[in-house]
Amino acid sequence: MKKTIISLKDVWKTYQMGEVEVNALRGISLDVNEGDFLAITGSSGSGKSTMMNLVGCLDLPSKGSIFLDGKDISKLHESDLAKIRGKKIGFIFQQFNLIPNLSALENVMLPLDFQNLSDEDAKKKAVSLLKLVGLSDRMHHRPSQLSGGQQQRVAIARALSNDPEVILADEPTGNLDSKSGSDVMGVLEDLWNKEGKTIIMVTHDLILAERGKRKIHLKDGQIMKGA
Repeated sequence: MKKTIISLKDVWKTYQMGEVEVNALRGISLDVNEGDFLAITGSSGSGKSTMMNLVGCLDLPSKGSIFLDGKDISKLHESDLAKIRGKKIGFIFQQFNLIPNLSALENVMLPLDFQNLSDEDAKKKAVSLLKLVGLSDRMHHRPSQLSGGQQQRVAIARALSNDPEVILADEPTGNLDSKSGSDVMGVLEDLWNKEGKTIIMVTHDLILAERGKRKIHLKDGQIMKGA
């Protein structure tokens, strides 16, 4: 039986908008198991980005509990959340967030500075990650010299630098044309198939969502189907 990595128990997220309370999430309960490839869909305002922020330890729920590897992260301080993010979670965003004056190799090496690796070991690891995402011939190029799909692959390699248990991909193909988006999805599928990574992907693209192995749909802050 596969291990449950992330578990949401009756999770609510409420924002105070002036005198009005807005419930972005309303009683979400969900288990994510080791090796899942979960696609989360929903229209704008459905709560999917809020859910991603909570799962990624970027925010805390208003009510309910979120367990990561058995620890209730909803009760942790920000410093502890930051440590969990650094060790267990890799983030891929719609905006690639690469540093423009650094090469692809240097962008991937940057997070490795915090892992007490020697420069030589950090470089070896970054090179192997760029090979993994099919960019061995582009590692010395800067972001402006790369296509959108290539930049996103650099971002994926960077997300893998801490060998995370879970990859969170927030609209990872949102800034890409259909071919580049499909190529990036192929990289994620390879990571799921060959590396055994647990992947949680938020997307508005229902065609790409079909490539997830498990799918849920959010509407008005609630899971509507597929969980």
